Amino acid sequence: MKKFLYLLVFLSVCWTGLQAQAKVLHGRVVGVSDGDSITVLDADKRTHKIRLQGIDAPEKAQPYGQKSKEALSDLVYRQAVQVVWTQQDRYGRTVGQVFLDGTDVNLQQVLRGMAWHYKQYEREQSESDRSLYAMAQAQARQLSLGLWQDPEAVEPSVFRRKK
Repeated sequence: MKKFLYLLVFLSVCWTGLQAQAKVLHGRVVGVSDGDSITVLDADKRTHKIRLQGIDAPEKAQPYGQKSKEALSDLVYRQAVQVVWTQQDRYGRTVGQVFLDGTDVNLQQVLRGMAWHYKQYEREQSESDRSLYAMAQAQARQLSLGLWQDPEAVEPSVFRRKK
């Protein structure tokens, strides 16, 4: 019980620190490009391209690419979301953690086997998120969920390099 309380305090401190540095975007999802990219329309009717932080979904040409996109769409399309972000990527997309009613959508994609935990950029995540996402991937893989039904699943970053 003591360890659990320490963990809660630690996570609370990490979350508070993240919030202090992060910006928050509120809006409605008006588009889903693939399993890790959405378009959000804010209250001022401006659109924002969002890249889900910490995950990498299969490319459209990969197995489970379309299923990953559909899974994300089923979760967030036309829904009001909150995007907690700190940066933009080289393509001008906002890179952030998407929340729907307090649920981490990025983590849900990993838990359902619809995306990998993106190890190449894990340093951009809090330590607690890194751990959660890694455990989620291990669990999805162990249960053969989504893309993990394919024993030869290829990470999107490897797939892109080969093309």
